[in-house]
Amino acid sequence: MACISVQCLLLLPTLAILLSLFTSVESSIHIYNRDPLREVGNAYLVSGGSEGVASSRFIPPPRRPFRSTAHDGLSYIRFENITFWRSKAAADQHPTMAYNSGLVQIIIFEAADRDNIGGSPYGGQRSICCTADLAKLEGCKQGEVIRTPSVTDANWPMVLNVNFKGRQLSVQLKKKEVYIKKTGMYNLFFISCDPKLKGMKVSGRTVWKNPDGYLPGRMSPLMKFYAIMTVAYILLTAIWCLQYVRHRQDVLPLQYCITGVIALGLLEMIFWYFDYAYFNNTGARPVGLTSWVVTIGATRRTVSRLLILSISMGYGVVRPTLGGLTTKVLLLGITYFVASILLNITEYVGTINDIAGRARIMLVLPDALLDAFLILWIFTSLSKTLEQLQAKRSSVKLDIYRQFSNALAITVIASVAWIGYEVYFKATDPFNERWQGGWIITAFWDILAFGLLCVICYLWAPSQTSQRYAYSDARGEDEDEETESLCKETPQGDIGLIKMDRKEGSDSSDVEDDTQEGKRE
Repeated sequence: MACISVQCLLLLPTLAILLSLFTSVESSIHIYNRDPLREVGNAYLVSGGSEGVASSRFIPPPRRPFRSTAHDGLSYIRFENITFWRSKAAADQHPTMAYNSGLVQIIIFEAADRDNIGGSPYGGQRSICCTADLAKLEGCKQGEVIRTPSVTDANWPMVLNVNFKGRQLSVQLKKKEVYIKKTGMYNLFFISCDPKLKGMKVSGRTVWKNPDGYLPGRMSPLMKFYAIMTVAYILLTAIWCLQYVRHRQDVLPLQYCITGVIALGLLEMIFWYFDYAYFNNTGARPVGLTSWVVTIGATRRTVSRLLILSISMGYGVVRPTLGGLTTKVLLLGITYFVASILLNITEYVGTINDIAGRARIMLVLPDALLDAFLILWIFTSLSKTLEQLQAKRSSVKLDIYRQFSNALAITVIASVAWIGYEVYFKATDPFNERWQGGWIITAFWDILAFGLLCVICYLWAPSQTSQRYAYSDARGEDEDEETESLCKETPQGDIGLIKMDRKEGSDSSDVEDDTQEGKRE
C-alpha cells in the first residue's frame, strides 16, 4: 500500500506543471512597472537587476537577427519596451523645441569594475554623478554618471543614454541586446543626474540570458544537481519499497513515518527539477509549481525533524506512544513549518536576482533558533533513551541507538561547520563575485538530509527481525535479550540450548528419584 501511495504521489508533478502554465511570474525576465527612481547621494537611480552571467560561446555578427532560442550559446541582456516617465511639471520647465530636455543613463557593469563608476573630488564621499569639481579634476562631463573605462575592455562599464526632447512626458529606448563577453556578476542601474527629473519612473523589462538558458548563473548548476538527487531518491525509494513489500507483516508504525519522509523527499527533488527546467527554457518562473515545491520542502523538513525527535524519545522502541509530549511535539512542528515556509517563499517564489534580499536575512533567525531548540531537545531525549536501554540491558536496541546517536552527532557537527563556512563565504564576498560556487551552499543541506535519511533507513529497515527493536513489555523484552545472548554465547546455537535443557532435565529427574526412594524407606 505504501508503494502504491508513493506512485500516486509521483503523478502530482505532472498535474502541477499543467496548472502552473496558467500562473507564472517572470524571474530572469526582470519587470519594471513604473518603478520610481530614488535619491542616492547626488543621483536618482533604481536597480534593474543583478545576476551571474557566463560569457557567450561565440560572438554574433553586428546585425544578428533576433532569435528566441534558449540554448543558442549566447549570453546577453536584452531591453524590451524600456520607457521613462517624468512629471508634467518637469516637462514644462523646458522649451517645446528643446533637443535635449533631460538625460537618463543605463549603466551595466561587472562586479569587478564597481569602482569604475563614480568618483571622489577630494577623497571624501564618493559621488555617482559628475560635479563641477570632479569635472575639473577627472575630466568627466557635468550632469552625467562618472565612468572610468575598464582595464580589460574600454567599452565597459556599458553606458546607454536616453534623452527626453521638448516637453515629452515619456521616452522609450529602442530594443537592444548587450552581449556578455566576460563571465561575471553583472549589475544594471537606471540613473539620472538631473534634479529636475526627481520622481521619474521606469517601465518595461529586461531579459537576462546565459549560454544554456534563462536560469541565473547561481541557479543554473542546481538544475543538474536536482536531477541527480531525484535519481538518488528513486533508488532509495525502490530499495525501501522492496523491503517494505517483502516484510509487510512485520512493519512498525515508525517505518510508516520513514516512508512518508522518503516520499516527500522524492517529490521535492522532482518538483525542484521541473521548476528549474521550466524556468531555464522559458525565462518565466511558474508561481504554482514553485509554491508547491516550497510547501513540500517545508513539510519534508518539519516531518523529518519530528521523526528524529520521536526516535530520540524512543517512540515505538522504549514507549508505544509519546504520551503527554504529543501536544508539545505537534505545536513545535506547526511553529517550525510556518517559519520554514515563510523563509522559503521569501527566498524562492518570485526570485529575480542572484543576491538575497534583506527580508530573507530577517526570516533566517527564527528558523535557526527553532533548529537549535530542536537539536537540544533531541539530544536530551536521546540521552534519556540510552540510559533506559542500558538499565534494561537491551543490547540490540542499545546498539542501534548508539549508531543513530553517532550519525546524528556527525550531522550536527557537519551542520555547524558548514554554517561557519557559509557565514565566512558571504562575509568575504559582499559583491557575490564567487557566485559560480554559490549553489553548493544550497546543495549541501539536501545532501546532508539525504545522508541522514539513508542512515535511518538502514537502521530501521523492514525485516523479519523488525520486532526485535519494537516496543514490548519489560519482562518479555528482558527474556528475549537473554535468549539472544545465550544463542550468541553458545557456539552450536540451539544444540547447546538443547543440551543444557537435557542436563537440567536429568538433574531434576535425579532429585525426584532420590525423593521417592526416601519416601519408600
